[in-house]
Amino acid sequence: MKKVLIVGGGGREHALAWKLSQSSQVQEIHVAPGNAGTAQVGRNVPINILAVKELLDYATSAGIDLTIVGPDDALAVGLVDVFLEEGLRVFGPTRLAAEIESSKVFAKQLMSAVGVPTAAYRVFGEYEQALAYVRAYDGPLVIKAAGLARGKGVYPCRSQEAAEEALNALMVGRVHGEAGDRVVVEEFLAGNEVSIHAMCDGNSAVLFPPARDYKRALDGDGGENTGGMGAVAPHPGYDPSLLTTVRADVIEPILTALAEQGRWFNGCLYPGLMDVNGDIRVLEFNARFGDPETQVYMRLLESDLLDVLDAAVEGELHRVKLRWRAGFAVCVVLTAKGYPGSYQTGAPITGIEQAESIPGVVVFHAGTAANNGLLTAGGRVLAVTAVADELPEALSRAYQAVECVSFAGMRYRQDIGAAFLSEL
Repeated sequence: MKKVLIVGGGGREHALAWKLSQSSQVQEIHVAPGNAGTAQVGRNVPINILAVKELLDYATSAGIDLTIVGPDDALAVGLVDVFLEEGLRVFGPTRLAAEIESSKVFAKQLMSAVGVPTAAYRVFGEYEQALAYVRAYDGPLVIKAAGLARGKGVYPCRSQEAAEEALNALMVGRVHGEAGDRVVVEEFLAGNEVSIHAMCDGNSAVLFPPARDYKRALDGDGGENTGGMGAVAPHPGYDPSLLTTVRADVIEPILTALAEQGRWFNGCLYPGLMDVNGDIRVLEFNARFGDPETQVYMRLLESDLLDVLDAAVEGELHRVKLRWRAGFAVCVVLTAKGYPGSYQTGAPITGIEQAESIPGVVVFHAGTAANNGLLTAGGRVLAVTAVADELPEALSRAYQAVECVSFAGMRYRQDIGAAFLSEL
């Protein structure tokens, strides 16, 4: 029996804790800092995700057997490195390996070096130079903060005016702080987005089914980029041959290149992809489980998650064959009014029990807190998930459950998965 520590406090961490709670091998689940949902399946620990020394001391004193690092910024500050130096078992890449996410410049240069297909790009550290390039460019662009911006630093710009506004916001207005010290300016790729998660042990990888993530705040992929407004898995538009292509053309070359640089990647490598007329291009890399992709993946995974994590840490993933539930999983994220901008917290939440009485529905907590009742405590508040044998039923259950939940200012996209229905 093992004691597990999950670092993080969002919907992704609740989903991981929920899945691990089903393992007969798990004795205790600790979550730092956690939320009101993780408290239902484990023990919340009031330690900030960037308080590396405190997390290390807690893991040591509590006799933690395995630590799972959820958020990108905890990886970027080297939490995994410190744990490994003290001989603790931890799932997640080291700081240098995690630069595949924390530095978009490094990621683009690495992809170019090893021939991984991606969008053409330029890097700028000076606002005036970037502005001149944008004004001279004929066509739509994507402007990205080079550093970590909690999934919100990407600006698809279909007009020159929009590109100039994005540059100004990042490099002059510094809406994402030092993450915008440098920007990556890319060609705009039009196509179908698809997400892949690869569990990696540094040498080999096990791939999850393709998923579809919804980043934009509004229906029809309008509004600002967010941390994620919903997800569908498996992606209805792709067959298993996609995984073969992604493994050969993306995952294996990147793992090899990272290892050659001494950046041994142990953790979840998550490339966001664009299918451009049948050609796969990598939009970006993430060095951890996606959010809200994790919420749908954990609803479909039948294998014991602890077995998979242990195999990754021990370099034994080549022995693992994952089992998946038949059918589909859908996630609809409920946010506070104003997200991804400023928002208020402290609103009472009702209806979760009623929502979970619907067959196939589980509600994962993200920005919640328990204080004389359940209250909102973040921008993304809840992730309503549903599973069913067919996608239309999974979508129907998810949105039926959404209608049960209520809090002041609640917002959500009403078109998660809708475009797939006409294709079935």
